[in-house]
Amino acid sequence: MLESQTTKSPYADLIKVSGSSRTTAVAGAIAGIMRQYSSAKVQAVGAGATNQAVKAIAIARRFLLDDGIHIFFIPSFIEIELNEQEKTAICLLVEISHTTPKP
Repeated sequence: MLESQTTKSPYADLIKVSGSSRTTAVAGAIAGIMRQYSSAKVQAVGAGATNQAVKAIAIARRFLLDDGIHIFFIPSFIEIELNEQEKTAICLLVEISHTTPKP
């Protein structure tokens, strides 16, 4: 599942990733948002979803390097409501690095 929704935060889109999300599709969404807005939020609930999200960020990083854009992410925990239950999710804030990382 890949869902993009408009939020009132300073981030253009919230990308929700599930364990069955295609990493290349999520990576394309991340790269597109980064090119347009310079930051993105990726949300995942569970180990499988978190794995797919991190892999997608790694792939997006490769896509963006071709444009000279270097990205990094900051992980955090957030509480969300899912199916009328409180759940802990991982939020990965993706930002553009203004320094060139060493390989």
